[in-house]
Amino acid sequence: MKKLRVVGSGLAGAEAAWQLARHGLTVELIDIKPGRMTPAHSSIYPAELVCSNSLKSDDPHTASGLLKREMRQLDSIVLAAADASSVPAGSALAVDRSAFAKEVKRILDQTGLIIWREEEFTSLPADDENIEDDCLTLIATGPLTTDALMQSMAREWGDMLHFFDAAAPIVSEESLDPDHYFAASRYGKGSADYLNCPLDKETYLAFREALIAADKAEIKEFDRKVFEHCQPIEELAERGEDTMRFGPLRPVGLEDPRTRQTPYAVLQLRREQSSGGMYNLVGCQTRMTFKAQREVFGIIPALRKAEYLRYGVMHRNHYIKGPQVLTWGNRVKSQQTLFLAGQLTGVEGYMESAASGLITARQMALIAAGMPAEECKVLALPNTTMLGALTNYVISSDSVDFQPMNANFGLLEYAEGYKAKRKRERKEQAILMSDHFMGEWLDLYNSYCLRYGLDVERS
Repeated sequence: MKKLRVVGSGLAGAEAAWQLARHGLTVELIDIKPGRMTPAHSSIYPAELVCSNSLKSDDPHTASGLLKREMRQLDSIVLAAADASSVPAGSALAVDRSAFAKEVKRILDQTGLIIWREEEFTSLPADDENIEDDCLTLIATGPLTTDALMQSMAREWGDMLHFFDAAAPIVSEESLDPDHYFAASRYGKGSADYLNCPLDKETYLAFREALIAADKAEIKEFDRKVFEHCQPIEELAERGEDTMRFGPLRPVGLEDPRTRQTPYAVLQLRREQSSGGMYNLVGCQTRMTFKAQREVFGIIPALRKAEYLRYGVMHRNHYIKGPQVLTWGNRVKSQQTLFLAGQLTGVEGYMESAASGLITARQMALIAAGMPAEECKVLALPNTTMLGALTNYVISSDSVDFQPMNANFGLLEYAEGYKAKRKRERKEQAILMSDHFMGEWLDLYNSYCLRYGLDVERS
């Protein structure tokens, strides 16, 4: 049996450590706390929620709720602790963040299989070092990974590493108004890969004024470096009336087929990846509040009823280009014994991070017990589940601009017989599809656990 260590005790790390322990495995959990804190942390406990205390909707008709439903089937410690420390929040699952972190610590300690170690992990382990030590390492240090470890990652992966997250909103294709966009590429070159949303002068000026007046998220001191590299759309609006028209909203090379004229301005939407109906608002990275994003971008005719699969964000966020670095089970391609999980891999959000730690640890458990790593592909969750679709995005997205992603229905692949025509019915079908394929996967996974001598259930 191989040794196991998890670096980082945030949501992904705590979930991973629990999943390993519930299989009857001893795991070393390493964190710099409590001796040292990042600029965002203040609690000595694991799984600290540094932003909102909301874990989003618990309704399975939402993408976040469906992800939770699947994680509960896989015995998530994060959800067990959240349910035990919840506070009233309507359909959302919100928690008393102090009680939540303490409950995570209590459950981990109760296993008797977690070895806590306070230490700064400063460099990636060498593959031959882990082979010699017969040890599997999972790094789940989050978006505020310490400088020393980030420098080690940068030396290993170079331009496969990002130091901040400047992401534009993503909307669903089916929510767009087809009467107000046309498909084309500039100057007619190549295929019509973009959806172009034309704006007349009046609409453009109204959009600009709304951008300037919109509510903005506060900037933390350690986020300021973002703005040295990538300007939010609202700051471009403030620079001058025509700045956006000569920048991301430039209309040159585009002719509206309905008017045979070049529009005054054009907002382009780019398909996020080759499969699925997700479209990115090109050049619209923003720090507007989520409510303001709905209102301001809603001024654009094609986006008046847009469904936002991911809102735009701008903040410090270390993450790798997952498809280039990772393979099945979130294992690093270049190192047989190294795994990554959480926001480092390119997922966005509390539950998404925990889900990443959960599924990664389940693969690690089998490898630690003797299953050859190259055979783990048989246990890849299908894209007919939210967890599988999210995991697959991280390791195989063909997006031209890989960005962190949260759970959304645009990631799902609907199996034959499950995709209804009406949107509400489709979400009902997504729940049924998730239950079916998650059940099949769990039966398969448990059969491998039994084959390799792992505990299938552990209270």
